[in-house]
Amino acid sequence: MKAPGASTRRRLGVALVAALGLLAPMARAEEPPRVTCSATRVGRRVVVRPEALALVAPELERLMRLGLAGRLEVELTLLRRRPLWFSERMDAARLTQVLVYSAKEGGWVLDGRLLAGVGTLELERVAWTLEEEPEAEATFVVEVGVRLQVVTAASLGKVAQWLTQGEKTEAERSALTRGLLRTVAEDLTRRAEGRCNVQSP
Repeated sequence: MKAPGASTRRRLGVALVAALGLLAPMARAEEPPRVTCSATRVGRRVVVRPEALALVAPELERLMRLGLAGRLEVELTLLRRRPLWFSERMDAARLTQVLVYSAKEGGWVLDGRLLAGVGTLELERVAWTLEEEPEAEATFVVEVGVRLQVVTAASLGKVAQWLTQGEKTEAERSALTRGLLRTVAEDLTRRAEGRCNVQSP
């Protein structure tokens, strides 16, 4: 593999500095992301409606408006509480959704569904069916974890390409550059966790 020349490395360095400059204001204080949910049980059926709040930081929102997509991973776990013992895991679900800003739609779109905004994200509803109808005194809780990655190493690489006027392929980037892109991408990941009690009639 041919190593990139000095001029190529110099242009990539300038591109990375410029790309990272877009993200520098993220260091300032911002509202921490959090997750809430509501859950109900009727007979054997449990329905959960999760929401993510402040998950899209202002600077990430700005990047997404430039055309980058957000990958939203949601993990839900249904637990049955047991007195004086660990909770019992009853079921789980994992969802992956795509969040983008659409100029054509004039707003934010989550898996094809137009949103009012990104301050509060109404995530996909999840339903479980228990194998047996629990006794009346049984209590359940749902744990929710959300992970949003707006910028991936590949998309940051595209930013670097744009800023170097298409300076060619991934093979031309050094291992150090690729490692830096992955590190920055991980820094731009937002996570939140929450839980809610399952209400029953």
